[in-house]
Amino acid sequence: MIKAVTLQDLKGAIRDVPDFPQPGILFKDITTALKEPELFKYIVDVLYEEYKDKGITKVVGIESRGFIAGSVLAYRLGAGFVPIRKPGKLPAETYSTSYTLEYGEGKLEIHKDALEPGDVVLLHDDLLATGGSANASLDLIGKFGVKSVMVSFIIELLFLEGRKKIAHRAPLTSILSI
Repeated sequence: MIKAVTLQDLKGAIRDVPDFPQPGILFKDITTALKEPELFKYIVDVLYEEYKDKGITKVVGIESRGFIAGSVLAYRLGAGFVPIRKPGKLPAETYSTSYTLEYGEGKLEIHKDALEPGDVVLLHDDLLATGGSANASLDLIGKFGVKSVMVSFIIELLFLEGRKKIAHRAPLTSILSI
C-alpha cells in the first residue's frame, strides 16, 4: 500500500542550504522534494485543487523555479504558460521592472504579447520571502489589464512578511508556511 503524502512529508523534504546565494541567507531548496514523484505530485495536486474552478487562462511562472510546478499546473488547468525571466532571456520585445531582493537588486521581464485583457492569471513561484519578485511580477502583469490575478507559492517564509507586500493586490495561497 502507498502511504498518503502529508504536509509534514513535504516540509521534511525541503533542504536548508546555509549561506546561499550569499552569507547569512538560509536557502530553502525544493529540488529535494521535486525529485520524489509522490511529493511533486502532491505539490501539483494541492495547487490544482485550489485553482481548478477559478477560470485560469494563463499561469505565469517566475524564473526559474516557478517554471517547474507552474508549467505542470498550467497543463493540468488547461491554461497557457507564460515565463517571467531575468533580463536578456526572452527573444522578443519585453516589459521590464526592477525590484529589491532580501540580498540585493533584481530585474524581471515579460514578453509584451504574453497576456490579453481577458486573461485570468495565476502567478506562481516556489517561494515567498520578502515579496520583491512577486510584487515586481504583479507590476508586469498589471501592464496588460488582465481580468484578474491570483498568486500561489509552494513555500511561504512567514518571518519575512512578504505577504504584506502582495496580499492586498491579489488573493494568495501557499502550500507550506514556515
